[in-house]
Amino acid sequence: MKKNTNAIVSAVLPGSIAEEAGLEAGDRIISINGQIINDIFDYKFLATDENLALKVRKRDGDIWEIDIEKEEYEDLGIEFENPMIDDARSCTNKCIFCFIDQLPPGMRRTLYFKDDDSRLSFLMGNYVTLTNMNEDDINRIIKYRMSPVNVSVHTTNPDLRVFMLNNRFAGSVMEKINKLVDGGITVNCQIVLCRDINDGKELDRTINDLALLYPGIESISVVPVGITRYREGLYQLKPFDRDSANSVIEQVEKWQEKLLEKYQSRIVYLADELYLLAGRNIPPYEHYEGFPQIENGVGLIAMFDREFHDALPQIESGMIKCEPRTVSIATGVSSYEFIKRLADEIESRFENIKVNVYKIKNDFFGENVTVTGLLTGKDIARQLSGQKLGDELLISKSTLKSGENIFLDDFTVSMLEEDLGVKVKVVENNGKDFLVSVINCG
Repeated sequence: MKKNTNAIVSAVLPGSIAEEAGLEAGDRIISINGQIINDIFDYKFLATDENLALKVRKRDGDIWEIDIEKEEYEDLGIEFENPMIDDARSCTNKCIFCFIDQLPPGMRRTLYFKDDDSRLSFLMGNYVTLTNMNEDDINRIIKYRMSPVNVSVHTTNPDLRVFMLNNRFAGSVMEKINKLVDGGITVNCQIVLCRDINDGKELDRTINDLALLYPGIESISVVPVGITRYREGLYQLKPFDRDSANSVIEQVEKWQEKLLEKYQSRIVYLADELYLLAGRNIPPYEHYEGFPQIENGVGLIAMFDREFHDALPQIESGMIKCEPRTVSIATGVSSYEFIKRLADEIESRFENIKVNVYKIKNDFFGENVTVTGLLTGKDIARQLSGQKLGDELLISKSTLKSGENIFLDDFTVSMLEEDLGVKVKVVENNGKDFLVSVINCG
C-alpha cells in the first residue's frame, strides 16, 4: 500500500457535491473513510457510499477532513489529473515476438513503454499477460468487478509459455484465469501465433483448454505475429505466408464447427490479416457474434463492409447531384483489394465521383508489416509524390496517434499536406464515415 496518493484533482464540476464541499483543482485526496486512494478503482469503489469522510491536502498544504452525506452511487463531480490516478504497470516479460522490441531507435519515448496493467485492460481494452500479478491483485479484480479482462495467453502449455514470454512466472496463467472466471470475471483471450512454435498441436491444446471455460472465457482471438525489419539480435521468427495462413484457417474452422455445435458459439476467431494473407474472403458479419475482439483486428472488415452497405442506399436516395470530384485513398497492402472494391462500387453508383486507391508499402517497418494502421507519414508522402491525387487525400484515423494528427514516425498531417500539395482528410475507421468522406456532398 502506498503512503502517498496521486489522486490530484484537475477539475471540479460546477454545482457538484465536490464544489459544495470546497474542493478545488490542485487538491489531493489522501483517503476516503480511512482508506488510501491508490487508483481510480479505489476511488470509485469507496466513493459509492452514502457517508464519506474525505481527508484532503489542499493546494496550500493544509489538511482538511470533510464529511459528506449523499445518495448511494451519487457522483462527487471530481476529475483527476491522471484519469487512472496511479501510474500504469510496465511489462516484466521479454517475449520472443514483442512488437515494441522491433521498433527502430529514435521514435518518441512513449512508443517504447510496454504496459501490462489489468486496469488498462478494463478501461481501454489492452491485453495483459498476468505475469506481474499476485493473488491479491487477482482478488482485487474480482472485488471491484473489473470485467471483462483481456489476457494475452499465447499458449496454455506452461513450459512453452515460460519460453515464449521469457519469464519464469508465465506458466501459471491457467490458474489465474480459472480464479478470475470462478470469481465471475469475463475473460477474452489472445493468441499471438508464431510459426512452428505455438501453432499446430500446441494451438489445438490452447483452444481446447480455453474453450472448456466458456462462457467465463467469452472469446479467443488468433492473431499472426507481426515481424518488422528491426529484429537484429532477437529470436528468429518466420512470417506467415499464403500456405501457412490457409493451414491455420482450416485448423481453426474445424474448432469453430465443433464449438458452435457444443456451445452455440464459435468462441475462437481469426484476425482479418490471416484471411487476407491466405487470399480468402472475410467471413460474413454474423460470423463474429457481436464482435467481442474487433479492437484486436478481428472482424474489422466485416463490420466496415456492413456499415458501408447499410449507409449506401440511405445516402444515395437522399442526396442531390454531386459536383465532379476526384479523391485519393492511401491504404495498406493487406486491405488494398477490399478498399478498391468499395471504391469501384462508389464510382459505379455516383457518376461524378472518381476514386484513386493507392497501395502503400511499409518501407518504415518492412514488407512483412502490411496493415494500414502501421503506415507512416513519410512512406505515404514518398510513395504518393508526383501522383495525381485530385481534390483530397483520405487517410485512416488508425494511422495516427490517439487524439493527435501525428503518425508513428512523428510526421504530421499538415506536413503530409505540404509535401503533397493536397488537402488531407482523416477518416474514422467506419464504413459510413468512409462513404460520406469520399462522396462529400448532400
